[in-house]
Amino acid sequence: MSELQWRIPRGPAVAPKAFLDAGCTPLLAAMLHARGMTTPEQAHAFLDNGPEQLCDPLAMRDLSCAAARLERARAAGEHVAVYGDYDVDGITSSCMLTDYLRSRGLECELYIPDRIREGYGVNMEALRALREKGVTLVITVDCGITAVEETEQARALGMEMLITDHHECRETLPAAAAVVDPKRPDCDYPNPSLAGVGVAFKLICAMEGDSARVLARYADLVALGTVADVMPLTGENRYIVRRGLDKLASDPRPGLRALMAEAGLGGKKLSASSLGFTLAPRLNASGRLGQIESAVALLLTEDPAEAERRAAELCALNRERQEIETGIWQEAQEMIGDARPDAPLVLAREGWHQGVIGIAASRLTDAFGVPAVMICLDGEHGKGSCRSCGGFNLFEALIACEGHLEGFGGHALAAGLTIRREEIDPFRSALAAYYRAHPPLDTPTLEIDLCVDTPELLRMECVAELERLEPCGAGNPRPLLCMLGACLTEASPIGGGKHLRLRLEKDGVSYEAVWFGRSAEQLSLRRGDWADVAFYPQINEFRGIQSVQLLVTDLRPHDAAPGRRILEGDYSGAAVWLPERPDFARVWRALAAREGQSRGPLCEVRAALAPRMREERFCIVLKVLEELGLVRLEQAAGGVLAVAAVPGAPKADLNASRILQALRGEAAGG
Repeated sequence: MSELQWRIPRGPAVAPKAFLDAGCTPLLAAMLHARGMTTPEQAHAFLDNGPEQLCDPLAMRDLSCAAARLERARAAGEHVAVYGDYDVDGITSSCMLTDYLRSRGLECELYIPDRIREGYGVNMEALRALREKGVTLVITVDCGITAVEETEQARALGMEMLITDHHECRETLPAAAAVVDPKRPDCDYPNPSLAGVGVAFKLICAMEGDSARVLARYADLVALGTVADVMPLTGENRYIVRRGLDKLASDPRPGLRALMAEAGLGGKKLSASSLGFTLAPRLNASGRLGQIESAVALLLTEDPAEAERRAAELCALNRERQEIETGIWQEAQEMIGDARPDAPLVLAREGWHQGVIGIAASRLTDAFGVPAVMICLDGEHGKGSCRSCGGFNLFEALIACEGHLEGFGGHALAAGLTIRREEIDPFRSALAAYYRAHPPLDTPTLEIDLCVDTPELLRMECVAELERLEPCGAGNPRPLLCMLGACLTEASPIGGGKHLRLRLEKDGVSYEAVWFGRSAEQLSLRRGDWADVAFYPQINEFRGIQSVQLLVTDLRPHDAAPGRRILEGDYSGAAVWLPERPDFARVWRALAAREGQSRGPLCEVRAALAPRMREERFCIVLKVLEELGLVRLEQAAGGVLAVAAVPGAPKADLNASRILQALRGEAAGG
């Protein structure tokens, strides 16, 4: 079932006494220890990081020059433009800087290129249009670090460029009024992992001279762009996102208040996941479908009525994007058929939406475990989106295949390309050959934080306290736990068959679980099978009642369930579970109370006859009773176990059991 490699820590979860003495629950203490913290002071600094995490904006190379240039523009009454990008990072940074500059009295245009027509980055057609409007200074956000030629051409038009970006730099930087990028080789800023909106935020801080006041005003936008661009949520970024979540909960700007209400987040506890998986896709939909003005208007408006209208537009756009994506995904699956690809997928078709094929390519890599290239054909040409997986360097692969391409760009994990129709088949073959010659080094892996070996760790208060680890995301992932050797007692479809509700039992404790995006047909395990489950623990509330719920990430067969092996007659290593006489009496009395019969998955039979007895010991008891002619055992299809007392069976001497004799001998070292 699972194609992921699980990386599970060795040994049981360790909850350091010092953390417990400091007030942590066992689960949080074990998590902090698993994340490398050794002292309560380290834990406190991580859990309760404060404004001391904010770095001095003037430590960033060229930022003081950029702030001074904007002050001169304000004093001279220049007409300026903010030039951004069509993703959430670009939208939030564009709107934030535009709002601030306008509040300082600057006449400021906001320009975000059309994803389909113009593509990413600075282009001369846009610069000429801005110059015709009288713009003399263009400030880029979340783009521009590679715009060397465009900066020169802008100067020829009578405009100056001011670059703020966070992407990797090339050897030659643009000859702009200032080039602000924490990834500049000569930049000593302590946090090189700012999002584009984080860099724009620092520019405003330098102009305003008070980072705390700027953060209080724009924390929601900075947090949203930071999470959406998958920046590490550690240090400065972690503090910014925490403040942003607080602002969204207490004092959001009208547009985000309306969007949260329209998206069903109103009044709910917010997390970084709320930003990344609920708000960000709705803003992104506007850029993907060429209606960026809806997102811009939403973030800039102060009118609650317009905010509600724009929020409804964005949610409708997102539904449209989902429908388009589903259609492309279904067509792609039909093109692949039943074959299991062992090389990169290269699929092309007329009519696919260029703004959505990247998402479909990501879904293909997740589903099939190979890189994917989705190409939207238009006449004799095609534009493609590429996604990688498993450590395969996609950019280097495209370099090797560039003879078949008209153009390409991107990085190791994601790229875009243009190609002529007749080159698609040769490109597919060339990419497959390169892939086989340079196979991925990494197997897709689940990094498990803790293995839950006791129900104590999943008590309600333990799971609830994990919220202190928020905001979780890149660099600080949600706690991923696993449980080994659980019995699958229930699996039922929900959500129109798109998802599954599961029930798992381990050591007499039953756990409710839900697996989103997995249908009953995709579940190869059956009721009564043994499973290992990887999950995020969470608190679920239904009709006012709270309970612990396991949010399943992966499920795999448990190949070495000791109880099942014992029932099949394999007693190797079973001496450690040697039962005593009272164990036999307990099971026999419980069986008699059930009219001599019990039937169902092993975990259910044990729950009925000896719920507090360890599974392995219970199975030894059953096998000894069978050996002595006191019960009949039958293992039926579907993992069902039937236990029935033998009517009229005479009393038996436990000491006559060869199974017990062998186990006692092993336990005694003989």
